[in-house]
Amino acid sequence: MSRDESPQKPLVSASARDLQPLDVDGIRTLTIGVIVWAVAFVVLLPFSSRLREIGMDWWLWTCVTGIGLGLVGLAYCVWRRSRLSRGVPDQRTSGSASS
Repeated sequence: MSRDESPQKPLVSASARDLQPLDVDGIRTLTIGVIVWAVAFVVLLPFSSRLREIGMDWWLWTCVTGIGLGLVGLAYCVWRRSRLSRGVPDQRTSGSASS
């Protein structure tokens, strides 16, 4: 029997009900992201005049936008974590889906 003729078996057999979601709140991920954007901004800052000359100063504004949006996301995740720790159910996981 050649390899092409052998039946393929899945390597892992797990149904959706056997899998549990990870208990993560996103705060660490967003914090690292904001730090990376801030480091990129600081690294590019000494080259701002050169970037402006060649029309690439939008790189600096991309870093600023990444920092700003990351901070907004971080504030949301902190708010959500504190709300969940007080026992207020999350609307996505409460099981009351509206049809």
